[in-house]
Amino acid sequence: MSSYEANLTKSEVLDITFPTKEKQRKQQKISFMWSNTAIPRSQCSENCPTGTRKIKIDWKPVCCYGCVLCSEGEISNVTDSESCTPCLPTEWSSNKRDQCLPKDEEFLAFSDPFAIALSALAILCWAISVLIFGVFASHKDTPIVKANNKTLSFILVVSLSLCFLCVFLFIGCPDNRTCKLRQIVFGIIFSISVSCVLAKTILVYMAFKTSRPGSQWRKFFGVKVSNSIVVMASSIQVIISIAWLYFSPPYLEQDTHSYQRTIVIQCNEGSQVGFFAVIGYLFFLAALSFVVAYLARTLPDRFNEAKYITFSMLVFCSVWVTMVPSYLSTKGKKMVTVEMFSILASSAGLLCFIFFPKCYIIFLKPEINTRIQLHGNIKI
Repeated sequence: MSSYEANLTKSEVLDITFPTKEKQRKQQKISFMWSNTAIPRSQCSENCPTGTRKIKIDWKPVCCYGCVLCSEGEISNVTDSESCTPCLPTEWSSNKRDQCLPKDEEFLAFSDPFAIALSALAILCWAISVLIFGVFASHKDTPIVKANNKTLSFILVVSLSLCFLCVFLFIGCPDNRTCKLRQIVFGIIFSISVSCVLAKTILVYMAFKTSRPGSQWRKFFGVKVSNSIVVMASSIQVIISIAWLYFSPPYLEQDTHSYQRTIVIQCNEGSQVGFFAVIGYLFFLAALSFVVAYLARTLPDRFNEAKYITFSMLVFCSVWVTMVPSYLSTKGKKMVTVEMFSILASSAGLLCFIFFPKCYIIFLKPEINTRIQLHGNIKI
């Protein structure tokens, strides 16, 4: 017997030789821990990570469940989440669905390629209109300018130059003020332009009628008639615009539903009736000008301006008939781009067809810029 065994008491010897049940259980537990290194799990599924939520599996026990990724716009930032938390309307969920991120804002910024291109085109057209104004001002006493009512010509070219500048109201982050000014300013200024075209068309027709002996049109022909047409026609547009602003004006809108990760900052037109009333009245003036120009199609070629007005009105109607469905089917900066292009195209059409033929005569055909060559025996 060793010295260690000799020093043991009787109870200790018995405990080693015949261990108690409690000590046996402790030894078994220690042996189990050593052999498996971990306590066994009481569930049959792994924990659901962040970005997912638990779903119950009907044909399996309660401790068994599956994990599904949170939907777009929802997150879960804890494990074994029972449900996902929706993000704010101004936020979107990350790809892992574990955090909400702020949405990007979309509007037609000045740095956008479309805005740069349209701005350059607007400035170019505005510069051309200013040059035309200078040409007509320096040749105001020539027959070509007098024959087409120089007062109407000056009003028309100035209003068209302002139409080109209107497009800058559509660029940049909109606010309530610019939303109200956009359509109203363009509608009123462009109605003045179309009213001038209508007055010029009527004057061309009346001038031919007054040249006939015994004509009853002579008493209606004069500068006051043309000015009255412009004032009355544009005043109706002003009344429509004021009614639109009073009852249901345009306002700033943040569209958070059309795109998941983008907030579209745009102008809501308020009353669709008001918007289409402004555009529809421009169509009415253009159609009226077209009809009068068609009636004046038989005038002598050198005197007749009606064919150029006809082409300009066709351009206007074609542009805006194409623009309306495109405008209604787009959102955000695409919608703004469509309207800006329509404004520039229709204004440029009027500028080209009304003024370019006269500038051609002034610079390249000065020999026909005489009263006899332009009007023959017609007295104006």
